[in-house]
Amino acid sequence: MEKTALNVVKVLKAAGYEAYWAGGCVRDMLLKQEPKDYDIVTSAKPEDIEGLLKKTIPIGKEFGVILVLEGGHQFEVATFRSDSGYSDGRRPDAVLFTHAEEDAKRRDFTINALFYDPITKEVIDFVGGQKDLQERLIRFIGDPHARILEDHLRILRAIRFKNVLQFQYHP
Repeated sequence: MEKTALNVVKVLKAAGYEAYWAGGCVRDMLLKQEPKDYDIVTSAKPEDIEGLLKKTIPIGKEFGVILVLEGGHQFEVATFRSDSGYSDGRRPDAVLFTHAEEDAKRRDFTINALFYDPITKEVIDFVGGQKDLQERLIRFIGDPHARILEDHLRILRAIRFKNVLQFQYHP
């Protein structure tokens, strides 16, 4: 799976786009655990992703997310985005395509907002996630109360991560 995820990044980069592994796979790699899946973020728009990669499913195209089927594996490939309002407490009312730093800052926890360039072997960390991994902390990005109101499932994710990773909550 890792090799195929690397190939997806290579295709996007060869076409002139930024592309990184994102979130849980980066967290797991830094914790010396085997990633269960590889999510990819990119500056490519959804229609560009569909045009570059052979087999795709527009599972969340309106949110910038395309499912790529490659080498017997599935990868969520998402365009860098920022979110605009969460009136239902679960999904953004609108998304704006943006750049890597804004995408990282819209995510739930610092330890899930890490990007990794598998070609240069560089970790991209806009929110202090590496430090929180070292300190074994679950920390919301920005105001925790606002993050939970955006998506109510985030509180359950915090509990799950605390228990699975044996981390502590940031005070």
